Amino acid sequence: MAPNSSLRRPDRVTVILFSVALVASFAQFGATTSLNDVASHFGHPSTSGSLASVVGLSGSVLGLGLAIFRVASLGALPLASLADRWGRTKVLRRTLVLGLLVTAAAALSPGYWVFVLCFALAHPLLTAALTLVQVITVELASTALRIQRLVIIAAGAGIGAGLSAVFHGIIRGSGSFRWLFALALLPVLVIAPLLRSVPEPVPRVADVPLARLGAVPRDFLGRLAIVATMAFTIGVITGPAGSFTFVYSEGILKMSPGAVATVVVFSGLVGLAGLLVGQRLARVIGRRWTVGLGVVMTAVASTYAYSGGRVGFVIGYVLSVGAGGVLSPAMTALSTEIFTHRFRATAAGWITVAGVVGAVAGLALFGWLGDATHASGQAGLRLPALVTFLPILPTLLLLARLPESSGMELA
Repeated sequence: MAPNSSLRRPDRVTVILFSVALVASFAQFGATTSLNDVASHFGHPSTSGSLASVVGLSGSVLGLGLAIFRVASLGALPLASLADRWGRTKVLRRTLVLGLLVTAAAALSPGYWVFVLCFALAHPLLTAALTLVQVITVELASTALRIQRLVIIAAGAGIGAGLSAVFHGIIRGSGSFRWLFALALLPVLVIAPLLRSVPEPVPRVADVPLARLGAVPRDFLGRLAIVATMAFTIGVITGPAGSFTFVYSEGILKMSPGAVATVVVFSGLVGLAGLLVGQRLARVIGRRWTVGLGVVMTAVASTYAYSGGRVGFVIGYVLSVGAGGVLSPAMTALSTEIFTHRFRATAAGWITVAGVVGAVAGLALFGWLGDATHASGQAGLRLPALVTFLPILPTLLLLARLPESSGMELA
């Protein structure tokens, strides 16, 4: 890290990185916010009593499509690893622009699986961009300011997801999701050029390049495995909990898109409060305990959200967003601070992969159980939530084996 880079131009650089996180999250979250509309548009509702009869496509088909998005995100690993060779900002610019362009191309999808293909191409690019924004933020910030900057970046990602939901609620009509995807074109003209003014993080000491793409030194494999396990656990919970939000609220609970958008906007305020609480906790009790607390809160709140009824959904969803705010900056800090500059982006890529695998596993289990419970006449998605979200929590005990990174200087 450049000695004074976080002090020379903190405002401008932070605002630009905040904007990148916002637009990347907006584009990526569009697949989730529009999923109920996409299912209704391309599916065939019936009166069979299955989940497909309610939303147009079966839980297995929806889960498979979402899982494909997540599996495609595995491509973020080599992209992030390239940043350790080509430079963080160069790879960030390219992944962001290409990801936004492919997202906009999804507006022309003639069918469900073409929609899935477009987002499968966009997801690794946007995931890599979000990963690199976090890495750059950590490397350009001083130890004292690191968590604060990560909170700002997390807020940007949260606002981007919220704006996607808001526009989804505003833009209605046949094929309205196409206009939502097309909006991804606008940031290409504004934010991409601004990234050229973001300084490239420089290591404190001379370093040599890695021998192989994606390689991590043997001495750090234990740490990486534990953090990757935490990312897997978080993915199992947040993958289905977030991806099925609009299908559940609009398709099953029959809430209007405007009402859901209102809930999302309000939850954004709670999420901001969660970020501030998480920032404080990460400094007082440390990164590890904050991560553990945030994951447990997220799992419990998400389970309650899918337990049946509109009130339960609203309360659970809002609390889960707040819990995610508590979790996010501490998890990002922990997963970057304990690795060195030489392979920090590569390690972040592997951690992203673990989160993707967890999300795919969670989506597959949640979707299959959703079909099974609806076929048996059960309302809501209580059983899928209970079985998917809670049994994975004992993996959090591994956090005790990681070093506390709150006072670490970056190597």
